[in-house]
Amino acid sequence: MNKTILITGSTDGIGKLAAIKLAQDGHQIYLHGRNSDKLTRVIAELKTITGNQSIDGFVSDFSSLTQVKIMADNINNKLSKIDILINNAGVFKSTESQTEDGIDVRIVVNYYASYLLTTLLIDKLKASNQSKIINLSSAAQSSVSMGLLDGSLTVSDQEAYAQSKLSLLMWSYHLAKQEPSIAVVALNPGSLLDTNMVREAYGKSWSSADKGADIIYDLAITHLSEDIDGKYFDNDKGDFGLAHPDASDDMKISTLINYTKSQIEKLL
Repeated sequence: MNKTILITGSTDGIGKLAAIKLAQDGHQIYLHGRNSDKLTRVIAELKTITGNQSIDGFVSDFSSLTQVKIMADNINNKLSKIDILINNAGVFKSTESQTEDGIDVRIVVNYYASYLLTTLLIDKLKASNQSKIINLSSAAQSSVSMGLLDGSLTVSDQEAYAQSKLSLLMWSYHLAKQEPSIAVVALNPGSLLDTNMVREAYGKSWSSADKGADIIYDLAITHLSEDIDGKYFDNDKGDFGLAHPDASDDMKISTLINYTKSQIEKLL
């Protein structure tokens, strides 16, 4: 049965590759990108590659939560339901390390934007008979500082990225408990995959980007998707497993979620 699938950060990298694999099955695919011209080109490219004409997209710069909200409004007005939401959008290095609001760009793009978008689309996910959220975390996970979340603390690119990805993972565990009708899984797609983001950050890669796209597809569609709710899949190990200890700390998760809510309210 064809599904309605939204993939953020899907004009490049593993998001784009996963979109191709899913579109080849005939699903209704919605891409997301921050550049309108590039998004239009990629939509046309994927239609040609896959022969699937049911591909469309939404534009939003995730460094602006106002734009994220506008995108969510557009999605809510256009779609009757969402079967699968893949929160893949992410950034490591950027010409601007902070957003216009003075918050680290990794925190906003990698965590706040996914949190806000998902929250605003939750009714569309509940409208599906069997909905699923896949949150792209990372092997890089570091204990979250509230100072980084509110912009009062500055850290290295690597540390900010690691904290943003653990934030996403901790929220995934919270969301799985909060929304029992929606299957939620956090995913490390694989370390140093051959993508533009990795090459810009490290100048090298360990594995093909297809490794990440394949596991996204598997978690979304195939047998691996049968029992994923509230779990973490580590694609470096090829199995579900344990994440950072903070992801199992209910008090730390509660603190993170409460602080996240207050910060997003301030930023909107």
